[in-house]
Amino acid sequence: MSPQISMKLVPALLLAVFSGGASASGFQLLEQGSGLGNAYAGSAAKSNDASTVYWNPAGMTQLQGRAVSGGLTAVKTSFKFNDQGSQVGEFGPAGPLGAGNGGDAGGWGFIPNAYLSWALSKDLYVGLGIGAPFGLTTKYDDPWRGSAQSNEFDIKTLNINPSIAFRVNEVVSLGAGLNWQKISAEYYRQVAISSSARFGALPRVRSHMSIDDDAWGWNIGALFTLSPATKVGLSYRSTIQYHTDGKVKLNSDGSPAGNLTASALSTAGGASKVKADLEVPDTFILSVSQKLSDRWELLGDVSWTGWSSIKNVDIYRTSGPQSGALAQTLDANFQNTYRVALGANYTLSEALKLQFGLAYDQTPVKNATSRLTSLPDNDRTWFTIGAQWKPAKEQTLELGLAYLYVKDPSIYKNETTANPLTNRGTVIGDYDASVWIMGAQYSLAF
Repeated sequence: MSPQISMKLVPALLLAVFSGGASASGFQLLEQGSGLGNAYAGSAAKSNDASTVYWNPAGMTQLQGRAVSGGLTAVKTSFKFNDQGSQVGEFGPAGPLGAGNGGDAGGWGFIPNAYLSWALSKDLYVGLGIGAPFGLTTKYDDPWRGSAQSNEFDIKTLNINPSIAFRVNEVVSLGAGLNWQKISAEYYRQVAISSSARFGALPRVRSHMSIDDDAWGWNIGALFTLSPATKVGLSYRSTIQYHTDGKVKLNSDGSPAGNLTASALSTAGGASKVKADLEVPDTFILSVSQKLSDRWELLGDVSWTGWSSIKNVDIYRTSGPQSGALAQTLDANFQNTYRVALGANYTLSEALKLQFGLAYDQTPVKNATSRLTSLPDNDRTWFTIGAQWKPAKEQTLELGLAYLYVKDPSIYKNETTANPLTNRGTVIGDYDASVWIMGAQYSLAF
């Protein structure tokens, strides 16, 4: 294998690891380092370990000369659809696309992270972070009533974040970073074929769309040490604009009718190269860390995410007889959101600290008519606990557990058209939804 091919494979292999069900609202992943036990409250102010590279690079000035941190988070999402009169087009409720509620569209996701901070001098630090700020996986049992809209949707990201920090004085520290980010998306659905088609049997043809791109962004932060007991952090991460490209292809069920249908649809423009523009949102965080006593510490967080950067995701064909035509629109129409988190730490002993957290996380989804079957999201309330154990002065092991109560998302997604090729029916109902998160983080300073 040539070195050039090897270097191209590295991001692809890493990207396969950095995925998971969305734990925060939309398809954002907050699992970027320590703090799960506090619901990530105080994320831009606490600067306890090298994961501050992500939350607020200015926090590196609070660390020892060298610090490393790495962790793994497991996310278990659950989205169970309850039908309330969905209309699946010409197939009817007993047709091949009309049976079943799709089982549990959630599942397990695993999100690793790794960070390094290095002091070049007393006041100048550099760092490097690797993580996954966005990710989403939903997968329905096949067949189900909404399979013409989505059977499986999978977004993965990989973010590499070199950073620098400078201590201006004993009160003020500043930090900044660049972000190289790669995104990959896979989208599967059933192609809606009219039951009056000329093929003797009702075929099952599956559409598979894959797109990817990489792009650059940036982040900045400031940390104010107002007293030995009080720290305030500000952090901003920019939007990242993607110009993805990829392909859509059709796979039949293997039957003669299915093979004939897939061939006819490909000739009609059902399979081709595609492109789509996507701008992932910017985020702003204001955090406070306040020691109340020798044993109690209070953490607070208010964050804003600019989800309105994602309105309609238009997917265009770039090859074949319909080159330049609109293949599909994902009508998300997201709105900006706020997240508020409150956390507390109780020092039980020199080696053991207990963590508690509560947070409220708004959804970017405006209402039932704009909710996608691929993203059955709603407002979330976080309940978290955790523990921080120091087996030695330079080492810290942190464990966290979170339960996210998700307000039952309702959906009324109408994608009915007169054209059998684009008719995806109307999905009507609601979801029983919840999220569990378990995480571990190990940090070392020397």
